[in-house]
Amino acid sequence: MPYKLSPSSLGLMKECPRCFWLTQHKVWKRPAGIFPSLPSGMDKILKEHFNKFMQRGQLPPELSGNGDCKNMKLFNDHELLAIWRSNFKGIVWEDKEGNILKGAVDNILMKGKKLIVLDYKTRGYELKEDTAKHYQDQLDIYNFLLRKSDYDTEDYAFLLFYVPKEVADTGEVIFDTTLKKMKINVKNAESIFKKAIKLLNSDCPKESCEWCDGK
Repeated sequence: MPYKLSPSSLGLMKECPRCFWLTQHKVWKRPAGIFPSLPSGMDKILKEHFNKFMQRGQLPPELSGNGDCKNMKLFNDHELLAIWRSNFKGIVWEDKEGNILKGAVDNILMKGKKLIVLDYKTRGYELKEDTAKHYQDQLDIYNFLLRKSDYDTEDYAFLLFYVPKEVADTGEVIFDTTLKKMKINVKNAESIFKKAIKLLNSDCPKESCEWCDGK
């Protein structure tokens, strides 16, 4: 039986292998929590914001003044980027057994012919020392998918954090931005995928969490 996986489903495997197994085998699905609408709304307007600069052939101010982005430009294939951004399409790779891994990126930068993944994150509080590390697997998977699709990527990616700073007298909310450069390990992504397939082709894990206990 082939499986369809994504960074979020693989994240569930890391959190609870049993919940992951039950969900993928359609035995039971962990109830979804209430998803806050602000990050989703921010994601939409940030993509529109970046699209404006893409059309001008420029980097937005969040990136243009950062030395790590020197000699870079925004990916300028609008139609392809729209596919890669879509949660219904995304970047897709299928292994020899028909198992599918798919991910949807926020944006892509280019340095010469190499691609660099750029992912937006909205947070309510200042970054902690280990905040960026929580997104390592996600970035590794995106790069793995791009390379499997015959695109050459740099050995790093970017996380762009938006954190609310203050409300201006005009009522506008001002955000601070922080750009984090993350080293990429595509072997990590491949290892996670293989581990997931092996787990799914085995018996259901016995160790449960508070969600799947008794399921």
